[in-house]
Amino acid sequence: MNHKIRKIGIALLATLWLGVAIIAWFSPSEDISVSERRPLQQMPELSTDSLLGGNFMVKFGDYTLDQFPWRDDFRTVKSLFAYYVLGQKDNNGIYMEDGYAAKLEFPLNTTSVNYAVNKFNSIYQKYLKDTNSNIYVTVIPDKGYYLGEKYGYPTMDYTALFEKVSIGMPWADMIDITSTLDITDYYRTDTHWRQEKLFDTAQTLCEALGVSSAREGECAIVTATQSFYGVYYGQAALPMDPEDLYVLENGILSACRVYNHETKAYTGLYDLQKLSGLDPYDVYLSGPQALLTIENPNATTDRELILFRDSFGSSLAPLLVKDYKTVTLVDIRYVSSQMLENYLAFHGQDVLFAYSTLILNSSAVLK
Repeated sequence: MNHKIRKIGIALLATLWLGVAIIAWFSPSEDISVSERRPLQQMPELSTDSLLGGNFMVKFGDYTLDQFPWRDDFRTVKSLFAYYVLGQKDNNGIYMEDGYAAKLEFPLNTTSVNYAVNKFNSIYQKYLKDTNSNIYVTVIPDKGYYLGEKYGYPTMDYTALFEKVSIGMPWADMIDITSTLDITDYYRTDTHWRQEKLFDTAQTLCEALGVSSAREGECAIVTATQSFYGVYYGQAALPMDPEDLYVLENGILSACRVYNHETKAYTGLYDLQKLSGLDPYDVYLSGPQALLTIENPNATTDRELILFRDSFGSSLAPLLVKDYKTVTLVDIRYVSSQMLENYLAFHGQDVLFAYSTLILNSSAVLK
């Protein structure tokens, strides 16, 4: 009897694997993983060189993993097992506390911070030193600043990071915004902060700059989508509810137009088509862009601001524009800092360096 049951079990298992293999081979390949926000490996080209060189088998292995049937479901099962059965505190470097997903960011990479500071110093020496610009720097804390130590997770030494930036940039006034934020100002499933929560942060920055910021009562908070899943949703592979993503609107912001120095085309502050793309956060200023200038026809002054920034600056910039004739955003992840003179004239504008701890601790992306 036991022998018969064993044979039935082996037959069922073989049938299951055969069925999965058939589905895998005959199902169309997916181009991208929406949850992970990355392209998936496609069937590699078979040739004598790729086969003999071993390149085909490496890519074929990646292809079978990426195109495995019900891959996302299996990833979720694995993550649930790791969290709730094995008792792991994180999965793929992502942990969950207070309903917020955050990434382990430790230890402090002093080499990376020094690289970033040296890059900013080279920009100062090349473009800003003799312009009489008012120059400021602020460090945007990642979610771990508010969650990590509180719940016993290893975190980078934030105090040392802030000090290295401040001491390394003596020509810039440091603006501390950490007290203007808390964990509820960030998306639960994403890296970024929420635009509609940034009024206190923008006011602190603008007071230091000597201008006025957008105030909460002056802006309409408009729902852009109710189905926003952030980058940590895909990385953690855990069940999470979607979030509402909002944009701020008023007469001043509606009248602004944004000039893209690469495409030489104008857009608005918000690109609603991005809501259906891989990263709906790209709705703010059309996502990653090297050089943008926001033109404000209703500015109360002729002052100009240059904002050296990462992706956090996309949602922040509209709150700073109120008194400025122009706000130019520079993202040196996508344009070499040595090429800026080909696009911009530096002539004494206000300048703000605003970078997240995530970028400063992994600054090799800065050009």
